[in-house]
Amino acid sequence: MTREGTPQSRMALAATVAVGILLAGLGTLGWRWHYYVTAGDTPYDEVGIGMNSRLPEPLRAWGCTRIRERFPRAVPPYGCQSGQN
Repeated sequence: MTREGTPQSRMALAATVAVGILLAGLGTLGWRWHYYVTAGDTPYDEVGIGMNSRLPEPLRAWGCTRIRERFPRAVPPYGCQSGQN
């Protein structure tokens, strides 16, 4: 006997909470990476470098392009140097 608007089972509730936590985590990491490549204070932020170097090639290339545009005189960080893209 289920009431309208209540979860059908504890498993459904647990799955909903898990998906919500996963989406929040991915959103936080995505925001952090986007901030690093578009508005960070330095191209040598360790967390940003680590995240950027682990992304798929198209996203990493886009991020490296933004970093090079923002810091044209700086040595490119790990993952953005020639031969690493």
